[in-house]
Amino acid sequence: MSRNERSRVYLVVIVTIGLIALILLSSFPGSPLNQLTSPFSIVLEPVQKVVLNFANGVQTGAMSIFKGVQIRRENEQLLLENAKLRNEVAQLAAAGRQYDELKSALKLKDTYDRYEIIGGRLMTREIGEWFDVFRIDIGSQDGLKVTETLSYAVVDAQSRLVGRVLSTDMTSAKILPVLHEGFSVSGKLNSVNGALLRVRGDYDLKNDGYCIVDQIPMTASLHEGDVIVSSGLGGLFPAGIEIGKIIEIRNASSLLNRQAVLQPSVDLQNVSVVFVMKGQ
Repeated sequence: MSRNERSRVYLVVIVTIGLIALILLSSFPGSPLNQLTSPFSIVLEPVQKVVLNFANGVQTGAMSIFKGVQIRRENEQLLLENAKLRNEVAQLAAAGRQYDELKSALKLKDTYDRYEIIGGRLMTREIGEWFDVFRIDIGSQDGLKVTETLSYAVVDAQSRLVGRVLSTDMTSAKILPVLHEGFSVSGKLNSVNGALLRVRGDYDLKNDGYCIVDQIPMTASLHEGDVIVSSGLGGLFPAGIEIGKIIEIRNASSLLNRQAVLQPSVDLQNVSVVFVMKGQ
């Protein structure tokens, strides 16, 4: 590009910038340029409007972008605060459950003062040779020792029967629950001089969450809704632990082989903390 051509380009740029500045300054009412350029306002007014609209559009767009960024930052902060509040609520709920469990454990200790009450948390639910066996986080290092003649009753925080300790290792123990077909306990009707009977797990009923009641005396009067508790016979389960309630009386050919269906009081699907009752 020659010197003359560059000079013409510079001149066009300078003139253009000057015209834009003139248009902008003359658009402000009361300014000297507005008064001086008033004869040309009619001609320049459309151009002024285009320039002003463009400037306003740029300003509005910039403000929208700024506000959008600000809103996103505020939303991110609110999300963080919301997550923090949810975490605090969850912690408070967990603390409340632990407090309730502790109160129940103390009540359990007062009721069965002849027993050492050892709390444990559910670790896994195992399926294998022994179906639906629970594993908890206490074991022989906590004083639990299981033999052919020695075991321990296991209850929940509300003193409802969960099962018995099946085996232990150094840091954990397996719990045989009341629904398991290998489980049985001597029970009685929860009444004065209530009849003795047996509660045991049943393979066909356990998937429905029920147990069988059998060995019912001929003279026993059994009804739906009756509550069964442990009798204390045999020395393994303390007397008076709630086992469940009768929900069905099965028809039998004679009073000798009567059976009933029992729904355990404990919610085995949701139990998370249990208490082992170790005799002193």
